[in-house]
Amino acid sequence: MYAFMEAFRAALSSLMAHRMRSFLTTLGILIGTGSVIAVVSLVQGFSESIKSQFADIGGSTMTLQAENNNENFRTGKLNNIHFADIDALRYKVPGVGVVAPIMQVQTAGASYKGRTGSPQIIATTTEFQAVRARFPEYGRFIVESDDKGRRRVAVIGAQLRDDLHMPENPVGEFFRIGNEWFKVVGMMEKQGELLGFSQDNYAVIPFDVGRALMGNNNEPFISASFTVQKMEEVEQVRERVKRAVRQSRGLKPGQENDFKVEAADTFIKQFDKITGTATAVLGGIVGISLLVGGIGIMNIMLVSVTERTREIGILKALGATRRDILIQFLLEAGLLALLGGIIGIILGYLVGMGIAAMIPGFPPAQAPLWVVIAAAGFSALVGVIFGIMPASKAAALDPIEALRFE
Repeated sequence: MYAFMEAFRAALSSLMAHRMRSFLTTLGILIGTGSVIAVVSLVQGFSESIKSQFADIGGSTMTLQAENNNENFRTGKLNNIHFADIDALRYKVPGVGVVAPIMQVQTAGASYKGRTGSPQIIATTTEFQAVRARFPEYGRFIVESDDKGRRRVAVIGAQLRDDLHMPENPVGEFFRIGNEWFKVVGMMEKQGELLGFSQDNYAVIPFDVGRALMGNNNEPFISASFTVQKMEEVEQVRERVKRAVRQSRGLKPGQENDFKVEAADTFIKQFDKITGTATAVLGGIVGISLLVGGIGIMNIMLVSVTERTREIGILKALGATRRDILIQFLLEAGLLALLGGIIGIILGYLVGMGIAAMIPGFPPAQAPLWVVIAAAGFSALVGVIFGIMPASKAAALDPIEALRFE
């Protein structure tokens, strides 16, 4: 251990004796590590932001929606979920908890005292807030009596309130959706922006009111979110839902489903895979610069061996073994790369934060601990690997020949 500590001290002294050369040598490692950390911190920050949007929706929440392929979009013959499918889901499937039908209502926009907006209009039922874990900041949400009585009431998002210049607490205000007057009974908690797009520019109205606004001539776009009563029965309920909806849609045996039933956390799992792959690919591409930095370290270490040939001869004459010389030069190369890696990690994270701050609505950069440790470890590993050749050359020098070197 004493020999190792002495070799470490000698390596550090050598680097400090040539500060400028050491800094220039480590630039390649610094830039490579910094680039990796900047890219990974941006991807991880975006990933965590997406997952936080679904943090309150567990694996027992599922969605039913139509499935369309390229052929459907090309021909314009899109599959839709029908009201009968929602009824089958709600009344004919054991194990299903609460069901929240969701309908996108096509209107001419919203207006209030001469100001206009273009919100997303969602028609749903009172179960929506429980299934989606969204709750009002002011007032209340849609209740069952609103739906049964087809009351013209609405719960709005914060962005719509701001666009229409409504009061801070908009409850009790009247505004128009299309040609119909609606009373604001609540405003939902703010969700913020995602990639520059507001998640609060919407109005929620009772489901049956939405059906009336759409009329009989338009095919509404409907989906449904629902809960499973027992977590352990998720897969069984999924199959029951498929059978019930197939029967409701009149699909014959052998026909493919034109709908899909997915758990709410399926998106998070798929997104994790995508971001994981993207992180690995981007990190690998940017990490090539680490190899370039490693080559720079090898070149400088070879120069250092030549410069210190006489010193190596003296060490061997005093009893230093081949192993001692090898360890000293490997430590020097590894320490050089590690210092560059640490500086690169700090600068890379700062660059990632700066880029995230310059993009409107982009989530803050995040650098998980495992990324920092991996980046520092890989930097040191690159230094050691590329230091093997110079260290071996130094360790193999003949002490007599080394002492003769001028």
